This record gives sequence, C-alpha cells and structure tokens, in this order.
Amino acid sequence: MRYTVGERHERILELVREHGTLRVTDLADHLGMSTVTVRRDVEVLSSAGRLDRVRGAVSWPGAPVSAGRGPLQNPITAPAPVAAGEGPAIGLVVPQSQHYFGEIVRGVRDAVQEAGGRLVLGFSGYVPGQDEVQARRLLESGVAGLLLTPGWMSDGAEQDAPDLDFGVPTVLLERRPVPGTRAAEFDHVCSDHYAGAGLAVRHLASLGHRNIALVAGASATGVQVRDGYETALRTIGIAEPPIDPIDLYLGALDMSRVEAAAVQLAEAVAEGKVTAALVLSDTDAILLVQQLRAMEPQLKVPEDVAIVAYDDEVAALSDLPLTAVAPPKYEVGQAAVHLLLRRIREAADAPGRTTARRHLALLPELRVRRSCGAGPTG
Repeated sequence: MRYTVGERHERILELVREHGTLRVTDLADHLGMSTVTVRRDVEVLSSAGRLDRVRGAVSWPGAPVSAGRGPLQNPITAPAPVAAGEGPAIGLVVPQSQHYFGEIVRGVRDAVQEAGGRLVLGFSGYVPGQDEVQARRLLESGVAGLLLTPGWMSDGAEQDAPDLDFGVPTVLLERRPVPGTRAAEFDHVCSDHYAGAGLAVRHLASLGHRNIALVAGASATGVQVRDGYETALRTIGIAEPPIDPIDLYLGALDMSRVEAAAVQLAEAVAEGKVTAALVLSDTDAILLVQQLRAMEPQLKVPEDVAIVAYDDEVAALSDLPLTAVAPPKYEVGQAAVHLLLRRIREAADAPGRTTARRHLALLPELRVRRSCGAGPTG
C-alpha cells in the first residue's frame, strides 16, 4: 500500500500511540516501506515533539520505554531491544567492507546493536578458501551464528564450493545459490538484481528505447544483472540484445578498460545499433560518461545515448545526475540479522528443529534523474 507523507506520519503516530514503544525496523516492516524512509519520518515527528526517540526505537511522549503491547508481530523480526552485551555475538564474513558491501555492513551492525549483540567481522578478499578460514576464526571467538557472503564470482561456482555447514546457524548474505546445490539448502537474504535490471530496461523502454546495451564486469551481481537484462528485453518483445554485453574489468579499477568500453559503446551508437545503456556500477557509469564527452566527436548524454547506472552509491553526485537502480543493501543487512537471530533462538529452544528455510529477495528501487532524457533522438 502506498501512503502520502501525511498518511505515513499519521499511521506511525497511531501505531506508536497503541504500542507505547516500537522499533523503527518493525514500523518499516509493518508499513511495507524502507527503514531509511521510516527513520526519516520519525526524525521529522520527533523534531516536532510528537514522538520521542530512543536507541533504535521510538516511543509515545511521556510513555515509559517498556510501555505498550510489545513489538508488532512479523514472520521475521529481531527481538526487542535489550541492553548492550545481552544479545548474541554475530559473525559476518564478507569479501570487503568498501564499495558494495559498506552499506550492508552498516545495516548488519545497526541491527546487531539494536538486539544488544556484538558484531565480529571477517574479510575473505575473494581469496579461495578464505571464506572457511574466516568463518572458523570467528567461531573460535565465540560467535553464536554466521552471516556469510561466499566469494563466488558467478552463479554455479558454489557447486564446487566447500561445505558451508559450520555447526552454527548460518545465513547467506547477497548470494543466491543455484537451485539443487547444497548451498541452496541454507537460508539466504539478497537483493533481487534480476528484478533490478528489469526496472532499468522497462524504464528505458517506456521512453521509447528499443536498442538497449549492457556494460558490466564479471561478478556475482553482474551475472544476475545480465540475466535480468536479457529476460526483461524478451518480455518487451526484443529477442536478443542489440550488441553483445560490453565487458568491464574484474576487481580493481582499470581505466584502460573503461576507455575501451567507451569506444565500443560510441561505435555502436554511431552505427545506430544502440540508443541507451545499463551500466554496472555507477562509478563506472560516471567514468564512462566522462570518456564519451571527451571523444571526438563528443557523445552527449542523454541526447545521443541514455544511461542508467546500477548501484546508486554516487550516481546522484555526477555533474549530470544519473538515473540509477539502487539495491536495498542496508535493508538486506538488517533482514539477514533478523533471520539469523530467529535461527539462533530456535536452536536454543528446540535443538534440531527449525521452521522452513527462507530465501528472501528484496526489490531494488529505480531513482530517476537526468541521464535518460525523454527518449531516443533522431
């Protein structure tokens, strides 16, 4: 259900008045909105004196923090806030803490803190075998459960991956294993990059573009974006992409590859094969736009080619703000913690018995800016 800003505020006030104290994450889940949006609304209401803020939660003015009928019921939710140190220690293994994973780590950290727990980090660096090394190191430190992002660089790699069962509740984070593999039997929480690519393709198609290219490097995200891109093209009646996907680098930034990609894209535009492109990531999209402008003859965005970036870390900061697909990375981190805490509680209360495994895919958001214009020219 969609609410206006006023309706959101009234609904938040109604729920907090009824319950006394509620966590911001519970409000977001109940209203079907992002935690970021609800947190912003809560800030407005608390600044106006209509609500009181407490750590990770919000309360009715004058009500004791423990007042109310308890948290809203949700199928996957973290426990009510407890004092720091009373919650479990959670281990998180990710390839790195920068770039894509920075916002995920922040979401995990905030959710663990709201539960009164302690977060312990391990970094695999995409080095083969480091997933297991880091997981076992965290287990030795006493963590009660693991959030694990294996260093698979493409779907299917997990078929040859080592066993992920470390003897404690484990949730895979931002990885969607191939159905039928052992890894697919684990809980996982991820961004739906297939759907995210579809959002970009359908937006460009709504502006009249039919010749939509893909510029992306090899990564787990890139594999899913490519599949979603090709599927979305077929659903709008385009049997195959206008050109083969333009490959970018794998790993560290390589300006020579960005320049080569710009040349390929410019040639396809000049030949009338391409009028728009989806670019993974937004850093690469900004660099690509700069290269296109520096060419002779200059290629203009969006007049000559429309651009949609994928990631939206810095797309809005380009001198030409870029339309971008934004994966819900913070919410993915929070949802993964909530699910893992549930598994930890189940393991303590009824060893050997758990509810059905869950595969959660959260939908990205399309943020429209200036890089798509009104449609293809010519």
